[in-house]
Amino acid sequence: MEKPLILVAAGDPSGDLHGARLVRELRAGGARVAAVGGPLMRAEANEFLEDLASRALTGFWEPLAQAGFLLGLALRLRRFLRARRPAALVCIDYYGFNRRLLALAKSAGVPAFYFISPQVWASRPGRVSTLKRLVRRMLVIFPFEERLYREAGVPVSFVGHPLLDLVPAPRTGAAPRTPLNVGLLPGSRSSEVSRHLPIFLDALRRIRQRYPGSRALVFASPHLPDAAYAAAAGAAEVVRETDYARRAGMDIILCSSGTATLENALLGLPMVVVYKLSWLSYAVARAIIRVPYIAMANILAGRALVPELVQHEATPERVARAALELLEDPGRYTRLRQDLLAVRAGLGEPGAARRAAAAVLGDLS
Repeated sequence: MEKPLILVAAGDPSGDLHGARLVRELRAGGARVAAVGGPLMRAEANEFLEDLASRALTGFWEPLAQAGFLLGLALRLRRFLRARRPAALVCIDYYGFNRRLLALAKSAGVPAFYFISPQVWASRPGRVSTLKRLVRRMLVIFPFEERLYREAGVPVSFVGHPLLDLVPAPRTGAAPRTPLNVGLLPGSRSSEVSRHLPIFLDALRRIRQRYPGSRALVFASPHLPDAAYAAAAGAAEVVRETDYARRAGMDIILCSSGTATLENALLGLPMVVVYKLSWLSYAVARAIIRVPYIAMANILAGRALVPELVQHEATPERVARAALELLEDPGRYTRLRQDLLAVRAGLGEPGAARRAAAAVLGDLS
């Protein structure tokens, strides 16, 4: 019997990372996989259709600049769905493009699954009704998402968080050490780095006034060139790693909002979370965001575990002050590490991609 063909689609580097593991598990379960994603999915798939993830078309405005490319890709995938009739489509996050792809699959009679839900709980909850109409099953990575979709009448399975397969257990010992190890994570997009890195470097200078000799590492995105981090020369070492080994040794992190905040939480790392947007993007975000926090650790805990400084509050003075207040209050620092590890414990067990693949293949059998 011919192996079933499954189309898997991801649109950003994070989706490419988790998609590669899903593709591997689907193939191990007896499927052939055609993929839209990035270089990691290219290495795992039987067929690779397009590198969408490396284009970094995220945010409110970036996709508009490449509307022609996205339209052309959608037309190609419509032809693929109708001509090849895959057994299933699996979309990974990246709602803007995947919403269109889900509709194309529906019209072609191809059942669709969604691994890693778009953040419908943070903004635009009306998307739940769209997903209910277009998706056979949601494969979600946060426990509260399972409740949300089930209450809305959407078939759903909680598969656990894929980062649990990647982020190692945190180091032992709760107190910060001197000289300090300070981690800087200014973001994964060039616009984020250009906004956040100067703030972090100025805050680092202020921290060093209190803690001379503090070491600093800038954790660089694998998708950005070294030139994006030129401002750090002489102040911090720029590193690229995939195993979290050096990040796990940090005492405090200055971090852009995003996936990195959850990675830090899984490592039990106290952090100060910062986010700045263009004023137009900030105005749009303020109008649609429905959650009180930006850091995933705070969202999962339902309270402000780590300090958040957004837009006009994100100044070097405030960032440094928030970091020093954590470092110089041993009881608060220890409690924060414990609270972050409790967040990790609430996300299930490793094996999310394996469980997601089993859910897809089980529904098709």
